[in-house]
Amino acid sequence: MDMLRVPFNRPSVSPTTAENVAQALAGTHASGDGPFTHRCHRYLERRLDVPKALLTTSCTHALEMAALLLDFQPGDEVIVPSFTFTSTINAFALRGAQPVFADIRPDTLNLDEALLEQLVTPRTKAIIPVHYAGVGCEMDVITQVAERHNLAVVEDNAHGLFGKYRGRHLGTFGSLATQSFHETKNISCGEGGALLINDRRYTEAAEIIREKGTDRSRFVRGQVDKYSWASLGSSYLPADLLAAVLYSQFEYAEQIQATRQQIWATYFGALRTWAESRYIRLPYVPDYCEQAYHMFYLILPSQEARQSLIGHLRTRGILSVFHYLPLHLSTMGRRYGGREGDCPITEAVSDRLLRLPFYNSMTEQELQEVIDALSDWQLPADMSNFEPLLTLTGV
Repeated sequence: MDMLRVPFNRPSVSPTTAENVAQALAGTHASGDGPFTHRCHRYLERRLDVPKALLTTSCTHALEMAALLLDFQPGDEVIVPSFTFTSTINAFALRGAQPVFADIRPDTLNLDEALLEQLVTPRTKAIIPVHYAGVGCEMDVITQVAERHNLAVVEDNAHGLFGKYRGRHLGTFGSLATQSFHETKNISCGEGGALLINDRRYTEAAEIIREKGTDRSRFVRGQVDKYSWASLGSSYLPADLLAAVLYSQFEYAEQIQATRQQIWATYFGALRTWAESRYIRLPYVPDYCEQAYHMFYLILPSQEARQSLIGHLRTRGILSVFHYLPLHLSTMGRRYGGREGDCPITEAVSDRLLRLPFYNSMTEQELQEVIDALSDWQLPADMSNFEPLLTLTGV
């Protein structure tokens, strides 16, 4: 096959990236918590209206910090959607927690809030909603269940920066929330993340955990005359060079989001009739959710149809990919008791979902190439395994 004409993702830089990096290199503080790091903190706190934001080296590390802050111990349980990345549960499993895998809603592909009550046990300590594709989970119900059972809520908002649920920013509902700035995200510095702290009780402990378990932040502020080991922790600070790259993206966040909104809208408008004629479902966004425009996906009528479409696009030099495999059916998930049939919607969606190319610098020509290639594809002739998604999921 010829070289890909349209990749799945292409990392992009902002006009001020080189200038910011040069400024960071010319300064005297290139390690963590330098000037650009603090600018990023202030940006997130003001833009999202959160009490405290702390940059981390990844969203994974932000989740690990959350598990430490909540003092997870062996035997504690955490409710997590099976349809998510391994980091969502690894952070808590590392502390000895037992995952309780929840199925997803068939419409938004988010954690099914209607299942929560039956999953809560006396050992449950937290619920981890994941805002899939940057569309908000049903946070009203989730927070009500959490309050009723005295559970923590940690939002995995890796997909959802700038998204809103009923007018309120995603990442501001739970006591803690995490962000990702991986190269595939809307706002990126290659690798990076952030912990959002909505409950001020966790602020000082979070600073200590993030600084290798020391109270160095208090020392820097002049609150103590020396710093020492105060708790468990690790090195979760990104270099200020990465923060300089990240801040350059924040400086152009409005343009980035507007571009992605246009790409998403173009896909949706061009593919609606095409999808209906091929039993394909497009993304669903409730009226009360303002999505983050993180991705555009298709749900095919069967796994065979998905693989056929992936292959067809590759022959046209276009890379499309599937997404999460069910965590409860993974090698580790089965060790924790996962079995086939536990999360039927997750299992069905995982086999059928396909993500289309989507990145900040995507040109109109590239977008049209994808749409044209999709238009040329037909469902495989053998539909013996076809089960309409509408019947399967009730959507």
